Parts: sequence; C-alpha cells; structure tokens
Amino acid sequence: MYRIEIVAVGGVKEPFIREGIEEYTKRIAPFAKLTVVEIKEKDENVGVEKALEEEGKAILKRLEGYVIVLDSRGETPDSESFAKTLFTHGESQKVTLVIGSSNGLCEQVKQRADKLISFGRITYPHQLMRLILAEQIYRACTIKENKKYHK
Repeated sequence: MYRIEIVAVGGVKEPFIREGIEEYTKRIAPFAKLTVVEIKEKDENVGVEKALEEEGKAILKRLEGYVIVLDSRGETPDSESFAKTLFTHGESQKVTLVIGSSNGLCEQVKQRADKLISFGRITYPHQLMRLILAEQIYRACTIKENKKYHK
C-alpha cells in the first residue's frame, strides 16, 4: 500500500475543514495510507526568519522518501501529472508533502525537496490548503485506479 504523509505547520481549527479532511482521508484509505503530522507554528515575536528556521528544523526531521514541497515558485501540475508524481515511486517509497506556515518555509526545507509544486498563484489559508491537498490526493488515487471521480 502506498504511504503518503502530509507535514503541515499549524493545526486545523475550523470544524468544517477538519471534517472535510477526515472525509477525504477515509476515501483515500482503500488506495493509500495517509497520515498527517502537525508541526507547531513558532511565534513570530522571535522574528519571522528565526520562526521559519525553528519550524524548518522540525520539518526536516520528518521528511522521508520522495519529498514534495508546496511553494508558490513550484511547478503548477494538472491533476494527471500530480497523480503521476505521487505514484511514480512505487509502493515501497513513502511520499511526504509539506505545507509551510503563513510565513512560508525556510530555504533548507525547499532545498531538501525532490519537487516543488504550486496549486496556483492564489494564496490559500493554510487550513484550507490542507483540505485542497487531501482532495487532490484522493483525485490522484482515482486517476491512478481509473475510477470515475476525476473528470
């Protein structure tokens, strides 16, 4: 079974977003094991760069397998190419996807990435981005398995 992990800075506070993520996690379960690791968002009072550096250290400890970092400078794949990227590495290799804080990510995390991807130039709230990412992972699963969901 494919292993996919989302490493995200901060938690999900809104119940409707949490419920959506839980729904897509259930839908993904027949295709892949999806886990989410939350990294505590550091206080900006220490300075944005210092906060990003501290978050980055925690993120780097969690990165395994093929690492995809969500970044506005990354490629903007369509759903089919995202599915191909997600499942090209076989079931033996874990895929880790990273969502940074509202301030982004430190350069060390971006440099560790095997691939940088963007879901467009629009800025999404981080909680909502987690829901969008969960939906896209589910869509990728259905594309890979030739299920009807993807249109």
